[in-house]
Amino acid sequence: MQVGVALPNTIPGVTGELLRLWATQADKGPFSSLGVLDRLAYDSYEPLTTLAAAAALTERIKLATTVVIGPLRSAGLLAKEAATVDALSGGRLTLGVAVGARIEDYQVAGVDHRSRGKRLDEQLAQLRSFWESSQVGPACARAEGPEILIGGTASDQAFARMARYADGYIHGGGPPGVFANAASRARAAWTDMGRPGRPRLWGQGYFAFGDTETGIAYLKDYYAFTGPFAERIAAGILTTPQAIKQYMRGYEDAGCDELILLPAVADVTQLEQLAEFLSLEL
Repeated sequence: MQVGVALPNTIPGVTGELLRLWATQADKGPFSSLGVLDRLAYDSYEPLTTLAAAAALTERIKLATTVVIGPLRSAGLLAKEAATVDALSGGRLTLGVAVGARIEDYQVAGVDHRSRGKRLDEQLAQLRSFWESSQVGPACARAEGPEILIGGTASDQAFARMARYADGYIHGGGPPGVFANAASRARAAWTDMGRPGRPRLWGQGYFAFGDTETGIAYLKDYYAFTGPFAERIAAGILTTPQAIKQYMRGYEDAGCDELILLPAVADVTQLEQLAEFLSLEL
């Protein structure tokens, strides 16, 4: 299993200077990938624009949307943005997409949230043709475009969408046992669709060292739309190297290919401590 880290692009008050420093430091290792999250109606940086900046500052690390809310954009725009990041980075982009659950993001975008599943299906059916025909340009590193992952809730619709259109599934986070169940369902949907091999499986988890109160407050605010469930999300934050080690072991045992650790505190010392720990474990 490979282990990546996310940029703190959705933590309110983050500066461009910090994001640039974070990307540069992450590229030095031992991280395999650099992720971003997506919000529209929030104090946050747009994910694909952020990855474009990271592409210019990095040489080695993979770049991933974990995830971007596809239906907030048109299919052509999403294809163009992804192709641009892929070309700028020399083919390092993995495009994780989902429908999103926050109604306010759709209201700000002027898009009917009730049609988001249908819109995402239509997007996924069009993305490859946009890339392969070079209709939007620039040319991606691969003719068929970057790797695509489907994220969001572990629903039958999400797994069917993954098996039909994508290369794998990215789980939204939670205990390893929950991921193991989702991974099993993803593999079953893949087999039922008659796809060869197996899907790529990615996982996620939040961490905060030391300043856990700040991290917990951020998670409660970021996931406030879930109501009381935000408390459970915040309670699952990984606060020690031992907790991260156990979490990693559980995900690896469940068949995870790539685990993204997401910061809940926007301080580069968080990245440095995580890098030091992983250098000893990986």
